[in-house]
Amino acid sequence: MARKFFVGGNFKMNGTQKDLKAIVDNLNNAQLDSNVEVVISPPALYLDFVKQNLNKSNIEVGAQNVFNKPNGAFTGEISASQLQDLGIKWTILGHSERRNELGESDEFVASKTKYALDNGISVIWCCGESKDTRQAGETIKFVENQLAALAKEISDWKNVVIAYEPIWAIGTGLVATKEQAQEVHAAIRAWLKQNVNDKVAEETRILYGGSVNAKNCKDLAKEADIDGFLVGGASLKPEFVDIINSNQ
Repeated sequence: MARKFFVGGNFKMNGTQKDLKAIVDNLNNAQLDSNVEVVISPPALYLDFVKQNLNKSNIEVGAQNVFNKPNGAFTGEISASQLQDLGIKWTILGHSERRNELGESDEFVASKTKYALDNGISVIWCCGESKDTRQAGETIKFVENQLAALAKEISDWKNVVIAYEPIWAIGTGLVATKEQAQEVHAAIRAWLKQNVNDKVAEETRILYGGSVNAKNCKDLAKEADIDGFLVGGASLKPEFVDIINSNQ
């Protein structure tokens, strides 16, 4: 089964209505590869604004976070039912900025992922190692531990997209070589085959993230186990269109 190419845009804590309208207008007017699934994730304040201004059938709007509890006394959080109320079908979870800056553990991320999936929200689930972990030669082990925490919580993977994002490459301008990225992607797929099942290993899309741009995306997209990208800073720029079209 061919895996449909997937490109996510993580806008992070960037953009005003004016900025986001310009980004959306650029996407609306662009010729995009119709064989690519695209999800863009603006700040929560602007989810509905972006959704209302998009007119591309192959672009969905996703959140950057969702909590692992129903509506209630959880100041500052967003519930799955609130996302559903806006027609939001996707969320990013486990991004290293939340793991590291906000102290989200593997287990907490897994719990949030399970709750999102159980409540009809598909998940772009992020994993990846620090520079120290890579230099110590422990990248694969580290990512496998993150996967193991997730596998303890979920059994249905069909609405999970995995994003491998080496922390040392996020926003730094450093990019994993295509060989480095492919090695980890292949290891993730092998882990899924051994610890979940062949079907999940074959069908789960694994994205690369970490300073992806218009210059490096085409070479990365050629690798056998790279099924798309989760894009940070470049998703705010016109070159995001080139990244979406990189698999043509």
